[in-house]
Amino acid sequence: MSFYVELQSEVERSDLPSDEDFQRWVALALEGRKTAGEICIRLVEPTESQQLNSDYRGKESPTNVLSFPFEAPAGIPMDLLGDLAICADIVAKEASEQGKPVMHHWAHMVIHGTLHLIGFDHINDSDAEQMETLEVTLLATLNIPDPYQQGV
Repeated sequence: MSFYVELQSEVERSDLPSDEDFQRWVALALEGRKTAGEICIRLVEPTESQQLNSDYRGKESPTNVLSFPFEAPAGIPMDLLGDLAICADIVAKEASEQGKPVMHHWAHMVIHGTLHLIGFDHINDSDAEQMETLEVTLLATLNIPDPYQQGV
């Protein structure tokens, strides 16, 4: 398996995951679902998150993670899966509010976003149940408790 994670950061924080953490979490989410792929993860400030959320989802607030799947033109094979924009301040704030270790929440957000890039969604209850069950299973392999049972 060959997965490449490009990391871009506009964020100055001391509590960010390492490059290896991001690579491990992406590989875990893709294991058994993709054999190769490239993802760009951009760590953003709340202003950029809010602008992206407004532009692409019509929501006027920053959010934890946004996923932008890449669709190659017909007949052009590419392993580019897409981009994630993760707001570090929101991830840290949510982890604190939910009483969980910030690295556990980072792992969840990266896995959640990566699953979106490969077609998982939570628009309806059935899809949400399938996606959440997979997230919980993957996080458990990292000894991270079910994030949906921690007062979320």
